[in-house]
Amino acid sequence: MTAFVVTGTDTGIGKTVFAAALAGALGAHYWKPVQSGLADGADKDEVARLAGLSADRIVPEAYRLTEPLSPHRAAELDGIAIDPDRLTLPPQRPLVVEGAGGALVPVTRTVLYADVFARWGLPVIVVARTALGTINHSLLTIEALRARGVAIHGVAFVGEANEDNAATIAEIGKVRRLGCLPVLPDLNPHALAEAFAAHFLRDDFI
Repeated sequence: MTAFVVTGTDTGIGKTVFAAALAGALGAHYWKPVQSGLADGADKDEVARLAGLSADRIVPEAYRLTEPLSPHRAAELDGIAIDPDRLTLPPQRPLVVEGAGGALVPVTRTVLYADVFARWGLPVIVVARTALGTINHSLLTIEALRARGVAIHGVAFVGEANEDNAATIAEIGKVRRLGCLPVLPDLNPHALAEAFAAHFLRDDFI
């Protein structure tokens, strides 16, 4: 049964939008285990809207934290101790799991997201920008995941297509290029579904 973890090379690069597109294409369940920054709304609400997912396909977070910070710090400010053992994969399939920020974002002072990914044993999709700096950030992310034995399903790019950047990352990082999701001027469910279908192969995720 299909299940993927979606992580990023940085924060604010379109990871949630890609996760929504993938969940919508697969008719999957969606889970963000730790949500921080509740003032701007939860990512699960945006994913549900963009992917057209019903409420029963949204798995509740294990932790909901107030401040828009790394989970370890947001939890401290809320007076909460995150227990990594509570971050157990839900049984629903297909499933798209979204991390927070990049692969080495701290969940606690001693556990990084990449450590949690390794425990889960699911293939990881790395979402990367296409702009300047993406080669370095992408290759660092790939190395950090592989150092922990995490299987990388491929890299999904977000932004204006940059053939050389994508080819360089794929060649040096020895990863599959899954496609490139353009930035949509009108981000709505129909436009996102059409863009994903035009730039990605659904069979690559089955």
